[in-house]
Amino acid sequence: MPDLSQSHVFDVAIVGGGPAGLLASVYLARFLRSVVLFDAGQSRAKLIPTARNFPGHPEGINGENLLVRLKRQAALYGALLVESPVVSAASCENSFILSSPAGNIQAKRMILATGIVDKAPAMNGLREAIAAGLVRLCPVCDAYEAKDRHIGVAGPEQLALKEALFLRGYSRHVAILANYPHDLSDDTRKTAVAAGIGIWDTVDNIIPQESSLSVVMADGEPPRRIDTLYPAMGCDVRSQIAKHLGADCDHEGYIVVNQHLETSIAGLYAAGDVVRALNQIAVAFGHAAIAATHIHRSLPSSQSLGSAESSSAGQPGFVRVTL
Repeated sequence: MPDLSQSHVFDVAIVGGGPAGLLASVYLARFLRSVVLFDAGQSRAKLIPTARNFPGHPEGINGENLLVRLKRQAALYGALLVESPVVSAASCENSFILSSPAGNIQAKRMILATGIVDKAPAMNGLREAIAAGLVRLCPVCDAYEAKDRHIGVAGPEQLALKEALFLRGYSRHVAILANYPHDLSDDTRKTAVAAGIGIWDTVDNIIPQESSLSVVMADGEPPRRIDTLYPAMGCDVRSQIAKHLGADCDHEGYIVVNQHLETSIAGLYAAGDVVRALNQIAVAFGHAAIAATHIHRSLPSSQSLGSAESSSAGQPGFVRVTL
């Protein structure tokens, strides 16, 4: 097991153990590049009960199982997985220095695949409700599974209206849950009513039941029932490292990249949900392939791998550094 308390120079360091980061590690390891991937264990893919729009899996695949399979795939080619967050990163003489509780490393190129964090309502048992499909975070992914069900949408009015209009194509029973957390303007109400979307005012709380959600009303009306809740509350973008390094980000925090997924900082790339795009695993995979291939072509020939500079390529499986 390498000692990360000492300096190791890798071709590429990847921050983020979700689909984008893991597939990038597969590509780069197969390009015979030395790769280290830092995984803080926070990929939003872990929350997916079953992805049914995933290519080649008509029966669907569980998000956590997908991550396990990707890790095993990367292990075949010698990528190094460090089960630790990255605390800080700095650029230095055409390379990057990454610091983590497991130690520091140096890399010639770097990929940020740190993703986003979905905002969700405060709810007891939220993770269990997501696992049961009572709360769904991605209508593009799974609105088909909510077809003809009773659907509630909660969030700031413009986000909630946009999502409710999309979901209305799948069900006649879609309602915006007002006062959760904001009331709705007259224009939003008119647009919703014209589209056949209900408006439930004075929503006070949402409580998961065994197979549905109970919507508690603050005005004393009896609780109402929905089959699925879609929180339309936006997200927080994990782009802190990019900002610290001086990379350009847009007004919402998404990292700005070019057609090769390279940021405004030479040698620094970003892939997956941390880049503004359609937040889908298929898109993250495309990002990973493009970024990894461009990185490989930007580096000197890999024939020199196996020198003291290369610490992981060709090893049989992940070396796990667990804190």
